[in-house]
Amino acid sequence: MKKFFGTDGIRGTTNTVPMTVEIAQKLGQAAGVYFKRGNHRHSVLLGKDTRLSGYMIENALVSGFLSSGMDVTLVGPLPTPAIAMLTRSLRADLGIMISASHNPYSDNGIKLFGPDGFKLSDQDELSIEALMATDLSPHLAHPDKIGRASRLNDAAGRYVESAKAAFPRKLRLDGIRVVIDCANGSAYRVAPTALWELGAEVIRLGCDPNGININDHCGSTYPYTLGVAVQQHNAHIGIALDGDADRVVIVDETGHVIDGDQILALITQSWLQEGRLTNNAIVSTIMSNMGLERFLETLGITLERTSVGDRHVMERMRQCGINIGGEQSGHMVLTDFSTTGDGLIAALQVLEVLVKTNRPASEICRIFHPFPQTLRNIRYQGKCPIDAPLIRQRQQEIEQRLAGKGRLVLRRSGTEPLIRVMVEAETQNMVNEVATLMCSALEEVLKHSA
Repeated sequence: MKKFFGTDGIRGTTNTVPMTVEIAQKLGQAAGVYFKRGNHRHSVLLGKDTRLSGYMIENALVSGFLSSGMDVTLVGPLPTPAIAMLTRSLRADLGIMISASHNPYSDNGIKLFGPDGFKLSDQDELSIEALMATDLSPHLAHPDKIGRASRLNDAAGRYVESAKAAFPRKLRLDGIRVVIDCANGSAYRVAPTALWELGAEVIRLGCDPNGININDHCGSTYPYTLGVAVQQHNAHIGIALDGDADRVVIVDETGHVIDGDQILALITQSWLQEGRLTNNAIVSTIMSNMGLERFLETLGITLERTSVGDRHVMERMRQCGINIGGEQSGHMVLTDFSTTGDGLIAALQVLEVLVKTNRPASEICRIFHPFPQTLRNIRYQGKCPIDAPLIRQRQQEIEQRLAGKGRLVLRRSGTEPLIRVMVEAETQNMVNEVATLMCSALEEVLKHSA
C-alpha cells in the first residue's frame, strides 16, 4: 500500500506530511536513484504552478535530484501538459510538476512523468516509496558527479507552438472573442498567448497570480466569474482552466457552463465525422453521465468506464488503443496531441468546431440531454466508513431500486477526507430521494463511530 502517492502524485497541505521539505528532498533523491539507468548524463525537467510554496518545494526537489547525480532543467510556471511534452522533447529521464491542481494555494503536490511523458505506474510509485524508506547515502553521487541546475528560457514558447499544432493550420480564430480564465495558475501566460497568435480577440481573467490567489473564486472550479465576463464582453465563448491547466470547463455565449461530459461528446462526434476516432470507443470514468453513454450508443461508440483520475483514463486508453478520453470534471486526454490531460488543447478542439460550423457555442456544446445528477460530499475523520455493513446494505438496496434507470457511485476522495456520493436517475425527485437516503446512512455511521 502506498504511503505518500495518491490518485495523482503526492498532495497535501504545505509544511505538513507529506508535503514537507524533508519528504520532497527525499523524493528527489529516491526518484533520481530509481531513474538513473545507463551511463549517460541523466536529467530531470522541473516545472511548477504559481503557488507561493512552489519555491520551497522546488528547491527541496532540486537539492535531492542534484545529490543523486541528476541534472535539473528548471522551466518555472507552466501547465502540467507542458511538462509532459517537454520531458519527451528534451529526452529527459523524468519530468516533475509541482502543483495541487484545483486545490487552494495552501496545498501543493508533486506529479511525476516518465521519459515517455506518461504518468508513472503504480509499480514505479511503490518502488520509489520503497527507496524513500531506506538509507540512500550509498547511492548518492560522488562529489565530482553531483548534478547541475540550469534554466530553459524558451520553454513557454515551445509549449505554445505545441498547443497551436492541435488546431488546423488552415483555420484561424479571427473575429472570435474569447474570455480565458487561467485561475491565476500555471497557464496565465501561455494560454492567452496561444489564442491570440491564432487570431482570437482575448479577454483575460485570472492571469495575475500573486502566490496565494490560485483557484480563488476563479478557474474551472468557479466558472461563475467567467460566465458573467462572457456576457459583459459579448464574447463567443469562455474557457476556464484549473491551477495546472490539465482540465477545462467551457462557458457558452449565454453564460451557461458546459461540463466535461458535453465537451467529450462534442470532440468525439467531431473526430468520428473526420475519421480520426480510433477503435469506435472512448474512455471516461464512473462519474460520467448516463446521458453521454446513451448518446454514444446512437453513434455506435462504446464508452469504457474507469475509476476516477486521468491516469486511470490514460491507462485504459493505452490498453485499448483509444485516442479520446476524459472526465466530467474537465480532464480531456487526446493522445493525438498529448500524453496527459490538456485543457488548452481540448478547448482548441471546441473552437475548431465553432469556426467550422459557424454556429454558437450554446448549440454545438449541447450534444445530449443529461440525466439529472447530484454530487454530495460527506466529510469524515479517522477511518473511512464506506465499507461499513450498513453502508453496503443501503447501497445494495438503492441499486436494486434504480434497476438500470440510474446509478449510485460511492467513492472515497483520493485527495481529501471526503466520501463522494454521486446519484443520477431519470427524474430529479428520484435523484434527491436516493442521495438523501445514502447520505443519511453515512452520517448515521459517522455519528456512532465518533
